[in-house]
Amino acid sequence: MKQDGVKVVARNRRATHEYELLERFEAGLVLTGSEIKSIRIGGTVSLQEAYVLIRGREAWIVNMHIAEYKQAAMEGHQPMRPRKLLLHRKEIIRMINDVQKKGYTLVPLQLHLSRGRAKLELALARGKKLHDKRQSLRERDDQKRMERALKDYR
Repeated sequence: MKQDGVKVVARNRRATHEYELLERFEAGLVLTGSEIKSIRIGGTVSLQEAYVLIRGREAWIVNMHIAEYKQAAMEGHQPMRPRKLLLHRKEIIRMINDVQKKGYTLVPLQLHLSRGRAKLELALARGKKLHDKRQSLRERDDQKRMERALKDYR
C-alpha cells in the first residue's frame, strides 16, 4: 500500500480491538544497516508482541521482530533486539506523565517507510473492557450491513 511516498511495512491489527487509541505519535527508529535493508526489500516484520518502554528519558520498542538480511556479511542483526525510538523530548515527557499518572500504555500501530526512512506509528492507549470490545464489534458489523444494503440498493 503506497500513498504520498509512504509504504506500510507492518501493522498491528489487534491494537484497535484491544485498546482505545487516544493520541498518535510518529517516531523514527535507530536501526542497523542490515535491519533497514531487510525492511526495504520486504523482509518479515512483526509488531504483534511488541510494546514500548520508557527508560529514563528514552523510548524503546521491545519484541519487534525484523527478519535477518540474508546478504549481510559475517553477522547480521538480532531479530528481536530492543530498538531506540527517536522522539522529541516534550513528547517523551508527556508520554511519561500519561503512562505513570493516568495508567495509559504505549502501543505500536504500524511500521512504514517514509522517503526511505523507517517510521513507527505508536499510540497512547487505554485498555478496553470486554463490553467495549463487543460494542466496537457491533458498530463495525452494523456499518458493514449499512454499506452492503446501500450497495444492493444502487
